[in-house]
Formats: sequence, C-alpha cells, structure tokens
Amino acid sequence: MGEREAIITSCSHDCGGRCILKVHVRGGKITAIETDDGEEPQLRACLRGRAYRQRVYAPDRLKYPMKRTGARGEGRFEKISWNEALDTVARELIRVKNTYGNASILLLGGSGSQAALHGVVAVEQLLAKFGGYTRTWSTPSFEGALFASMATYGTMTTGSAREDLLNSHMIIMWGWNPAVAIWDTNTALTLAKAKEKGIKVVSIDPRLTESTAVFATEWIPIRPGTDSAMLLAMAYVLIKHGLQDQKFLDNYTVGFDEFRGYVIGMEDGIPKTPIWAEKITGVPRATIERLAVEYATAKPAALIPGWGPARGAMGEQFSRAANTLIAMTGNVGKEGGYAGGFMRAFHSREMGMPRGVHNPVEQGTPPRRNSLYKLRGAASPTNARIHGVKVYDAILRGRTGDYPCDPKLAYIVACNFLNSYPNVNKGITAFKSLEFIIIHEQRMTPTAKFADILLPVNTFMEREDVISPWLGSPYYLYMNRAIDPMYESKSDRDICAELAPRLGITDYREGRTDQEWLKIVAERTGDIPNFTDFKEKGVVKLKEGRPFVAFRGQIENPIDYPFLTLSGKIEIYCEHLAEMDDARIPPIAKYLPTPEGYDDPLSEKYPLQLLTTHHKPATHGTMEKIPWLDEVEPRRVWINSRDAEARGISDSDEVLIFNDRGRVLIQAKVTERIMPGVVSIGHGGWFDIDEQGIDRGGCANTLTPSEHSPGGAWATNTALVEVRKA
Repeated sequence: MGEREAIITSCSHDCGGRCILKVHVRGGKITAIETDDGEEPQLRACLRGRAYRQRVYAPDRLKYPMKRTGARGEGRFEKISWNEALDTVARELIRVKNTYGNASILLLGGSGSQAALHGVVAVEQLLAKFGGYTRTWSTPSFEGALFASMATYGTMTTGSAREDLLNSHMIIMWGWNPAVAIWDTNTALTLAKAKEKGIKVVSIDPRLTESTAVFATEWIPIRPGTDSAMLLAMAYVLIKHGLQDQKFLDNYTVGFDEFRGYVIGMEDGIPKTPIWAEKITGVPRATIERLAVEYATAKPAALIPGWGPARGAMGEQFSRAANTLIAMTGNVGKEGGYAGGFMRAFHSREMGMPRGVHNPVEQGTPPRRNSLYKLRGAASPTNARIHGVKVYDAILRGRTGDYPCDPKLAYIVACNFLNSYPNVNKGITAFKSLEFIIIHEQRMTPTAKFADILLPVNTFMEREDVISPWLGSPYYLYMNRAIDPMYESKSDRDICAELAPRLGITDYREGRTDQEWLKIVAERTGDIPNFTDFKEKGVVKLKEGRPFVAFRGQIENPIDYPFLTLSGKIEIYCEHLAEMDDARIPPIAKYLPTPEGYDDPLSEKYPLQLLTTHHKPATHGTMEKIPWLDEVEPRRVWINSRDAEARGISDSDEVLIFNDRGRVLIQAKVTERIMPGVVSIGHGGWFDIDEQGIDRGGCANTLTPSEHSPGGAWATNTALVEVRKA
C-alpha cells in the first residue's frame, strides 16, 4: 500500500472559512481528511472540507478534454486529445477576435477557486495578453454591502477582529448566520465564548437559523426587504429619547441633520416611528423600541449587518441604514463596538498575483453610471463591464440593448455559471444563442453541459497554491499538493500556458515557475519571513497584541488618520450619492419599497417571499451531489406550518414552487423556524429541467430575477412565489 503521510492544505472554494486540512495519503490516494490539532488558534475545518475526498473521487469527475456532439445542454460529448481541444479553442478565440473584436469575448469567472494562482486569474492574464475581453462587475454575495461601505466609510476595511466581540456588552446578528456561512474560521467559536461570558446576543432574521438557535438569547423575525424600515425606526427612538451619541456625531460624521430630518418626518411628512415600521416589517413596535434602547445604552455593542439582507432589490439601503445607526451610537472605532460596512479586516490582504497586465478593452473607458468613481478605493468603475445579473440580457440584445459589446464567445472558468446566476431559463436561452462556449470544469455540472469544448481541471488537492483568510484573521495557508493530477486533468494555469503560444503569446508565465510566483506572492504580504518553512508547515499564524479594531486610528487621531471618504468623515449624508441625482440611491439611508416585495401587487398572484440562503452542506454549488453531505441535510423548501396548512401541505410532501420565471419540484420542510409568508431554498442545487420545463434539481435561481438594485446589489432575496402540493 505504500507509506502513509499527512499533507497540509486548505480549501480554496468560496466558503467563509480558510481552514487546515490534514490529508492522509497512502499509495497516491487520499484515505482520510482530518483538521488542525496544533497550536491555538486551531483552524478547524467544517464537514464540507472533511468530506472533500468524495468530491475528488466523484463519479462525475471529468477525465479528459471533450467536444460537444449533441445540442447545447444535452450533455453529449466525445473524448478528444488536449492538442485538438486547445487548437480548437485557439482557433475560435482568434476567429471571434478578428471578426467581432476582443470585446465580444466574454469571460465569466467565479469563486470556484480563490487562491493566488489558479482560477479565473489565470484566464484573465491570458486574455489580457491576447488583446482583452469583456467581464462582469458586481459580486452576488456582497455588492450592496460594498456599495454602502464605500459610500459611508470610503473603504472595505471596516471589520474588527472576531476576538474583539468578547469586549462587547451586546451583539446583534442581523441577517447573519456564521454557523453555516462560516465568516472566518473561528467566528462560531468566538460567539460560543461570548454566550458563555453572558453577552446578550440578538438575532434578526426571517428564519431561526443555526446561529440563532445556538448563540442567540432572542430571535426577532422580520419580513424580507424591510430591514431598513426597522433600522430607521430604531434611529427614531434614539432621536426621540436623546440617546444618540451627539458628541461622536459632531466630531466624526457629516450629514446627521439631514438624516434626522428624514427620520422625524420633515422631508416627507411621515415620521419613521416604531408604529410605522411595525406595519412594514411585522416586528412589534414594543420590540423595536426596546431593542433600540438596549443597543444604544449597552456601550460598547456590536451590530453586525450580514450580507443576506443586502442581497435585495434595494440592498444597499439596509447596509447604509445599519452603518448610520452604528455611527449614531458611537460604536465605530471602539473596542467591543463594530462599524458594519463591508467588514473586511486588516489582515484580509489578498494573496494574489501582482497585477501587471491590464485589460486593453477597458483602457480609457469612462466610469459607469451610479459608480462611486471618485473614491480612491472604488473598484474598476469602468462602463465596459456588464453587471453579472444582466449577462443573459447582454448576450441576447448586445449593443442594441445599450450594453458595451455584442458577446459571441463565452469563456467560463471556476464557475457553474448558469446554476449560480439568477433566472436560469433566460440563461439557457442566452447560452444557446452564443457562437462558442469554452469551459474549465471538474465535474459534469449543469453549465458544463452547454460547453462546445470542455476542459478538465484538477482540484486543489492536485496542485499547489497559497491562500489568505476570507475576511480578517491573522494567518496564511500554503496549499500543498496531496496527490498527482487525476486522469488527464490540468490546472487552469497550465491550460493557459499551453494555449498561449497558439494565440501568439510568448510571455504568459513571464519566465517564472509556479513555485517562484508563489514565493513572490507570499513575500509581498510582509508577514512570511521564510517561504520554505511556510510551505513545510502549511500555515503561518501571526501573533497579535490587542485585537484589530477598524477605524481605531481615525477615532483616536482623526487629524492624521481621516476616513477615506471625500469629506474625511463618516458620511451619513454622502455628497457623492447626491451628485448622482437618483431618487433610488438617496444620499441618506431610506426605506424604499421594492419590486416583488411583500406589498407588491404581484403578491396577489404570488403571495410568498422567497429567500435563497446558504445551504448547510454546500458551498454554493461546489459541494453538490456529495453523498456524505447530502445525508446531513437534504435540500428542501422551508415553509411555515400556517402557510403549509392553508395549502394542504405536510412535511416531506413534494411541492411545486413557481413564479413567472420557472417551476421547481422539491420536498417541503414544514417548520416553525421560518416566519409565515416566507419560504426558503438553500442555493446551489443543480438544476435538472425536464420536458415539461420543471426543475427537479432544486435550483433556487430557477425562480430569482435577473435584476439588480440601483447600487448593484443582487436581488436574489427579492422574489415572489407560490407553492402548491404536487
């Protein structure tokens, strides 16, 4: 059998954690996966990482390059050689470039690999050297929170070290479920310690999540899309009782008077009272008033605005309102407080490749409308990109639809795109209209079935890379290769290196090996003094003094450390937003009713609000169809017993959940853990649409809209549906 060895690596998929995996290998095969049992803090993996052996050896692993033989989406392919595959890819790229221009090459990259070398970055570098490409902007997880963070604070770096939560007197988890979504490896451990310490934890969420059940002392259910109304009502309570930290507001913020005028009703004649908010949110007025007083007087207190409520049709308003309430209580830059915002912390520096190659298609293009382009940290505001949820519309309408290009070829890497993006049926129509599709993939996903050329990519167990924590813990991980690449699979980077000379590119690797690049990436952090030792141990855990607190410097020394906004202060009123002159993105946080909200006239036809949440055994669609994980929690639609009874639905019944975009057949989970009027499907299920147009794979995006908020937030938690017994 050979000698058994334990190899240290880490997951690189888009999970909220970065954990140590101890991979036991014998005779070139993985026999078991354990996790960190070394020095504190231990970076212990969840069930997804520990089940990864079944994914490596999944029966649907792609073994060799293939070309399509049937219709798009049928999944009929035949084996070809790597030479034929790469020759075909090169020929098509050159044809599209010469016929339509580089902008017609659409790169659709995802978060299937978030390490430094392998994933979409490899193809970005190739296509940039080829003359450019069109890519998307916005991220499904956090675009609303990011927009609000930049508008309020001028930066993404707004999070504090998790350990600082133990200095809080109160923690509010608002749409935040770190027991499932992880949010840095030891977040759940810190919350458990907070509970043991007697710190009050309140959870505001339409669902009684695992985090709520384990850590919280109180659950407050709220209608999806109405969170900003409750936050405004809490602000009203503070103003009414004089509980705002006026000294903090005067010293560190701009625009509170404008916000106060809106809240008390001077702008529109509607005071944003708890009575007003109760009718909108479903949260009792007494609960709103009590929570507001508790939060304002706890000092310090941590309100953590999760990204879930920001994934809505007006998602940035939730995050802006949360940031404002946090500033009103003076909890920014203080130990035990929390600034909200995007919530990246100091040590979340990306371990990425040096960006020496820029996309020629984007050079010299003006900023897109409604972008925060004046801010130093604004991320690529070019109008040459397409918003992610509008890709299908852009493919179908191109420049006639006011998009920057006419997409003809899609190059897809590290992403099960059709499954992960909203409005699956529209996506299928769009993909069938493309002239050519190239896909790097590891398994036969629903998107892979639409490829013209399908290239097998190896997993992170079969290559080497480096990775940093998701949001902010002080450590770095070296991803040692555990086994040799299986079958004929290659890394994204090796595929691009072999494709490059076929495209006339001679300097793709720029004269360096992967190991040399990894050493450069590691050294750029400034935290890894010995690369050889880093590779051998697989981890560098940094020893910190006191926990990092975002904006500590700005609060303690505002002259030398201004905020990165245009005013140098926290912007409750954002002049940059005012310049946009768009009522849907007001300069102060407001409650703006949403299309497909609870009070939309469409609710007469589709009366239930759909949430698309993180599924406990899943990392988006990456860990789908893994038997060990499927046993943990089968994919179901959550429905409240009151709604189920009205429809004659019992637990485990097959039900049809539907709207004008699609139909999904799935089993019901009848539960009191979700509020009436709301249903929930964990996203990531692989769609499987039958001859009748019914998705039997449980894909939430069969039902979600391909629309976005004015600031770019995805509307994946803003959809109306109906459910009936099948």
